[in-house]
Amino acid sequence: MATLWNKGTAPDALISAFTVGNDREYDLRLAKYDLLGSLAHVGMLEKIGLLTPQEHTLLRDGLQQLLDEVTRGVFAIEEGVEDIHSQVEIALTSRIGGVGKKIHAGRSRNDQVLVDVKLYLKAEALHIKSRVVALFEQFQALSETHKEALMPGYTHTQVAMPSSFGLWFGAYAETLIDDLYVLHAAYGVVNQNPLGSAAGYGSSFPLDRDLTTSELGFRTMNYNAIAAQLSRGKSEKAMAQGISAIAATLNKFAADCVLYMSQNFGFISFPDELVTGSSIMPHKKNPDVWELVRAKANRLQSVPNEIALLLTNLPHGYHRDCQLLKEILFPAVDTLHALLDITLFMLKHIRVNGDILHDTKYDCLFTVEEVNKKVLAGVPFRDAYRQVGAQVADGTFVPHREVAHTHKGSIGNLCTAEIRAKLDALLALFD
Repeated sequence: MATLWNKGTAPDALISAFTVGNDREYDLRLAKYDLLGSLAHVGMLEKIGLLTPQEHTLLRDGLQQLLDEVTRGVFAIEEGVEDIHSQVEIALTSRIGGVGKKIHAGRSRNDQVLVDVKLYLKAEALHIKSRVVALFEQFQALSETHKEALMPGYTHTQVAMPSSFGLWFGAYAETLIDDLYVLHAAYGVVNQNPLGSAAGYGSSFPLDRDLTTSELGFRTMNYNAIAAQLSRGKSEKAMAQGISAIAATLNKFAADCVLYMSQNFGFISFPDELVTGSSIMPHKKNPDVWELVRAKANRLQSVPNEIALLLTNLPHGYHRDCQLLKEILFPAVDTLHALLDITLFMLKHIRVNGDILHDTKYDCLFTVEEVNKKVLAGVPFRDAYRQVGAQVADGTFVPHREVAHTHKGSIGNLCTAEIRAKLDALLALFD
């Protein structure tokens, strides 16, 4: 096993296999960011006099060549190489000679992997943000399209008050903004440069950390070297919280869809090619997509807790336990992308039943409307409540199916533009 820490004694093969684990697989997605970090680092090393201009040029061109290979999808971590950091240094040295061995001066794999992960999570946060915004826009479009279509609202899963498809779709658009606030908080946590903290206690080299912070596009740096190392795990947990928040919204919407697709509700439907069937019941149109969205989103909500348990009781400084953060968080990122993509796809094909409330089982949906009419006519609320309640009890209640909700955020005033403005204000906070 080729390692950066080899001092002449080869580790046992079983130990190598166990300690490396799945790291090589997950490290491939960090290759771009490892190379970007190295490019910034060697530029800084030249500025402080640890590299000559000629050495910097060799290193820069070699790193850029490797970065081009990553972009073209032909870069690989070779068999027997421990991780992405080892692969970059080994490949660089084999191509440009001994100057490649100078690339690691002033840093440790500890701050190197921190840089890689933070740059990766920054990029993923922005990618997730763009997909959530697309979903927001889809919900708002559906809200406007179906704002006149009434549907029942429920409390305790009992028929409660009139709602509308406009209100329902619009609700999920606005609650995604709450999720983006959580994602933005995570973005702020990862948007800090740890490079220069080395193994967690700084370096005797006169490193220019302001330069690498600027070159790598970080908003600020983790100033304290120990604090930089303490961000390992904290960054991943913050990102997991952002993922979990979005997953909670997707989970609830999926649960609604499963319920509303059933024959007992019949509020929404999808084309036959988007549902599945039963092996013995020919009439079935199963909501398997939404059931899997619901289940996968539930699993994503456990990720912050899994990370918290991994990090529990670790004193400050680096521990190999942190290697497992990648195999917890990286698949969660992939799953969230898949859930956002399938939800967007399904919403493009959703069909709304705009003729629901004529069924007599929804008569009592309008009791509050009758109470409010009496109150507007001067009857005290509690008296009006009892009068309508008595009509329901003796079977004489006759609903009037008109609704006149005008306040902000109600059926007749969805505040679509105001909600969009709230989103735009939040998006401006992202760098």
